[in-house]
Amino acid sequence: MSEYNQPLGGNEMPRFGGPATMMRLPAQPTAEGLDAAFIGIPLDIGTSNRPGTRLGPRQIRDESRMLRPYNMATRAAPFDSLQVADIGDVPINTFHLPKSVDIITDFYDQVLANGCIPLTLGGEHTITLPILRAIAKKHGPVGLIHIDAHADVNEHMFGEPIAHGTPFRRAQEEGLLAANRVVQIGLRGTGYSAEDFDWCRQQGFRVVTAEECWHKSLAPLMDEVREQMGDGPVYISFDIDGLDPSVAPGTGTVEMGGLTSAQGLEIVRGAAGLNIVGGDLVEVSPPYDPSGNTALMGATLLYEMLCVLPGVTRRG
Repeated sequence: MSEYNQPLGGNEMPRFGGPATMMRLPAQPTAEGLDAAFIGIPLDIGTSNRPGTRLGPRQIRDESRMLRPYNMATRAAPFDSLQVADIGDVPINTFHLPKSVDIITDFYDQVLANGCIPLTLGGEHTITLPILRAIAKKHGPVGLIHIDAHADVNEHMFGEPIAHGTPFRRAQEEGLLAANRVVQIGLRGTGYSAEDFDWCRQQGFRVVTAEECWHKSLAPLMDEVREQMGDGPVYISFDIDGLDPSVAPGTGTVEMGGLTSAQGLEIVRGAAGLNIVGGDLVEVSPPYDPSGNTALMGATLLYEMLCVLPGVTRRG
């Protein structure tokens, strides 16, 4: 019997049964004793268009019942080498966004104090700012691999400094990011001016638009990203709308011409070998995801993030 927690297998319990946790893993109330933890943040009060991401963590967990423990493509066997559990949801204040932001940071302070790497089920993209605040307390400014249709660097939204379109502007202003180690992949769509993505470039971020990704493998790009990130701490933030709506329609701010599901996998798998200190998958909105496929894309990408964490063994 393994010393590490294992997902409940499909031959022990039908996949439509069992615990409603990420990958049907054991649940526990804190990160104590864990190397990595799946954490839900059921937040959508910072969203600007279609709501529903408050239901994202629950649906991602439900669809994750399809995932098995061993990665056939990369040979990663995370449950052979890491102690992993689902530690539930952050108890946000759904009537007060600024208070929720502070609640999230406090929760992640405790997770990180246990030496645990957080992998987060969103929730909308506001959540990344308070997570990065906690991460930076422990690791200092981090490199960032940000996959998204949008740069999320608005100065404000309706006059508010905190919303799902502002987290990386605030993170840069607060010194949470190592700007020369930030890459944003998949940006696209319409804007308000020709300069909408230029603020990112002016900070030293590398911007890779969706159009630059069309009709090609992103493995060569990730070779460059690994070199750029070096040995320093790296955080992965994956907005599901970075993928094309043909494969991930269940989200709030849809833009056509996005990444393929295979390119999404190439990006996350291409982070193997980096010093990953956390990751999130945000903006899954189940009311706009009748098939469940968007949530399944999200669950799979979170599993792939687990597979590239430091210390994961690969079977020969």
